[in-house]
Amino acid sequence: MIKKSLVNVLVVLVVLVFSASLSLAKKGAYEEGSVSNGGSISGVVTLKGDAPEPIMEDLNKGKNVEFCATHPDTQEGNVRPRHKVVANGGKLKNTVVFIEDISKGKAWPGPINFDFKNCDIEPKVAVVRRPPRGVREGLVSITNQDPDILHNPHGYSVMGARRKTLFNKPLPSKGDVADVTKNLMRMRPGRDQHFFLQCDQHNFMEADARVVWNPYFTVSSDDGSFKIDQIPAGKYKVTAWHPYVGTVTKEVTVSGGADAKQDFELAVK
Repeated sequence: MIKKSLVNVLVVLVVLVFSASLSLAKKGAYEEGSVSNGGSISGVVTLKGDAPEPIMEDLNKGKNVEFCATHPDTQEGNVRPRHKVVANGGKLKNTVVFIEDISKGKAWPGPINFDFKNCDIEPKVAVVRRPPRGVREGLVSITNQDPDILHNPHGYSVMGARRKTLFNKPLPSKGDVADVTKNLMRMRPGRDQHFFLQCDQHNFMEADARVVWNPYFTVSSDDGSFKIDQIPAGKYKVTAWHPYVGTVTKEVTVSGGADAKQDFELAVK
């Protein structure tokens, strides 16, 4: 009797786990297709208040000082400013603007590569996605562009004060590439939102990315402007996210063939 009860409990647990997996898969699913008479959303992201002062990084305290000091932003005494928030005339750069929930539409853009160059990382703010089932390479990579410098890319999913390691891969030589696509399979809808990339050899080398689940996104330019196109007509929740300022979400209605204007203002905390 006890053995039969245990079997029944195990069966129930398996069903629950399987159902949860299907639910997550469905939530994270997106279907590529053609968009007829699509509209767009465009605007400007502004910063309320003054941008924080940059962190003044003393390169003398780290590794490869002579090379890292060749970075064009390096100041006297081998000090390099590290800007977490960049706003020119109140126009906020490097803000990811994206549509929250959309299950079908335009195709995903091409792969993204993070360049480790001049002891820095470019792009500073980007977008990454969880690879679809069966795809284990070709979506996200990291390239060492520095001669005779060991870089060690360490990727995390950031959840509040917690960090979950996704990968940690040394790149000892110029031209070395780490394809980290399969490592991003650990990300889950509703849980993982902020991807953080750092070099373990040079901790001041940092980059951030928003985890997205559909291709309707963009990153604001130097003047804070942005545009998302090929959007099927409808009403959407659109979010502006900056890793070191915050998040604002607004409801935007898109009409076929028309551009919906929507600005965002983020406030320094």
